[in-house]
Formats: sequence, structure tokens, C-alpha cells
Amino acid sequence: MDTDVVIDTEQSTDVDPGALEEFLGAFAADTAAAQSAVLGYLGHVLGLYAAMAGAGPLSPAALAARTGTHERYVREWLCNQAAGGYVVYDAEAGTFELPAEHAAVLADPDSPTYLPGVFEITAAVWASADRLAEVFRTGDGVGWEEHDPRLYRGVERLFGPMYRSQLVDAWIPALDGVEQRLQEGAEVADVGCGHGASTIAMARAYPASRFTGYDYHAPSVAAASKAAAEAGVGDRVGFEVAEADALPRGGFDLVCLFDCLHDMGDPVAVARHLLEQLADDGTMLLVEPMAGDELTENLHPIGRMAYAVSTTICTPSSLAQEGAAGLGGQAGQARLTEVLHAAGFRHVRRAATTPFNLVLEVKP
Repeated sequence: MDTDVVIDTEQSTDVDPGALEEFLGAFAADTAAAQSAVLGYLGHVLGLYAAMAGAGPLSPAALAARTGTHERYVREWLCNQAAGGYVVYDAEAGTFELPAEHAAVLADPDSPTYLPGVFEITAAVWASADRLAEVFRTGDGVGWEEHDPRLYRGVERLFGPMYRSQLVDAWIPALDGVEQRLQEGAEVADVGCGHGASTIAMARAYPASRFTGYDYHAPSVAAASKAAAEAGVGDRVGFEVAEADALPRGGFDLVCLFDCLHDMGDPVAVARHLLEQLADDGTMLLVEPMAGDELTENLHPIGRMAYAVSTTICTPSSLAQEGAAGLGGQAGQARLTEVLHAAGFRHVRRAATTPFNLVLEVKP
């Protein structure tokens, strides 16, 4: 990092000028990324990334024309994207191009690496920042329903591609005997289903089975019901408003929880209730954020992001509920196993992992 800042080390003999300069560089990079996340959000909602995908080199005027936006804003946006390495700038031609590899992350909803949902989640978290400052002082929580609606859309867009690419092809086959049972016809509960991306993915793959998604957030249940109808699986999928520890019926062959147990106020009570709703030979599929059991195992960029989400969304959600366990989004397999054993489950096995997901097979 080149800087004209003069560091007066005489004020403190404890300050290492080289270490200080290194941290200033890291801080500048973080600040640039934070500010640029706003432009990522705009690139997503305005269709700028989508318009650049597969289009080859484009001038600012050409991109503005494609998207119905103003060229002056687009030019400044493209300069930021080039500085961040999201697009490639050709100085001689004065054009910008979105590489195919970047388009798979930013512009293709069918790609398993499609991630613009992160921009919407970030926008929603910033909208809650003042409320979060309050609960830091009081120890209160922030319920899922209290957040900006962009959170719910962002979560669907972030996790949906991952579930569609991993759930049927990798995670369910990794469970003992579950895939065959689904193929033959099973009763499945998807607890904390949100907008229903995971429920619908399973329903498409296993038409002989019946799926019910449960979520306490009524707007999400309505969105999930609409999505199921549009996907043509409404004949075998239903969605209901229900708390995770108060499902209206049981006898399920498979109970799924995708990235939500850690959000519960009392995860032990929830797991105990779900154990009661399982058939005697049933299975629970528990997917949680990937985390090591020790903090030192999580001190990397993905862990940093996960702790940020846990601090602003997951832990406040838990603290807003009865029990207020505050398990956190980086609980790790050992702590999750303790929760499951306390609930009465005897069998907990790591079935699969990705850089973002810890997949556990849980049985009575």
C-alpha cells in the first residue's frame, strides 16, 4: 500500500509501523469492498450483470442502452467493477467485459455458484443496523420477521442454487436408505422452509413422495406456495404456517432442516419435538453452515462472512425467541451433536460437506 501518511511512532513505542501500514491496507480493501457491495446490489437489481453475460466487450453507452439506464452512471459503475476485478477493461477499445467465470457467479440464476443474493442480504442487514446497535446494548433479539424484506429474497437467491445443485445429487444419496424411500413414496417435512426452494427441489426429484414445508413467517409461506404452483409441483407439496416446535402432525419418514436450527430460540426443544414427529425408522437431514469446532478453525474468509451473518441475523433471531439459546451460525459439529443428543437422538453422522455446508444424518 502506497501512502503519504506520516506515522508518528514516538507517540507510542508499542506501534510497529510496518504492522500498522499492513493493517491500513487491509482496512482500505475492506472499505472498498463494503462500498462496492452497494454497486454489486445495483448491478444485480438493474440487470447490468445479466446484460453483460455472454455479450462480449461493451462500451458504457452500449450497456446503458441494453439496460435502459443512464450512461454516465453506468460508466462510473463499470470503472468500479474494473477496479475490483469483476469486469475486464480494454483501455485501447474503451470497453468492458464480464468473463464467463464471473457471469456464473453474478448473472446466471441456474448456476450453482450464483451469489447475488448476498447483495440483497447485505442491504437488508444495513437497513437493520440501528436496531442491531440497540440490541447489542440490551441483549434483546431481532426476530426474523423484523428485517427488511430483501433478506427473505436474498436468502432464497443465495441458497436456492446450492440446494438445487447439491440436495438431490449429493446430500440425499449420502443418507442411509433415504433416496430409495423417497423414490418409493415418503412423507417429508421441511422445517424452516422459507420460500420453499429446498422443498420444491425435492418434490421435483421425487414425484412419488409428499412434502410439507413449515415456517412461522407467513409471507414466506405464501411465497413458497406460489413458487410451488409455478413449478408445477402443487399436487405433492403443501406449505403451512407453524412453529418448528409445534408441527401439527407427525409420522414423517424424513424431516429436513436447512440452515435454520441454529436460528431457533431453543434448539434442543425443537429437535426433541421433531424426534417425536419422526417415524420410528425415520431420518432427520440437518444442514448447517460449515464450521470447525474451534474458533481457530474458522478464522478464514468464509468463516468471517459466516460470523458476520451470525452476528446480524442468526443470533438476534434466536435471542428474540423463547429460550434465547443464541447457538450461532458457527456452532460446529461437536456442539450440534450435543444439542441433538440432549434432544434424544442417538445417531449423528457427518454425511457430506461443502465449503459452505455441514450435512448431518440424524436418527433416533
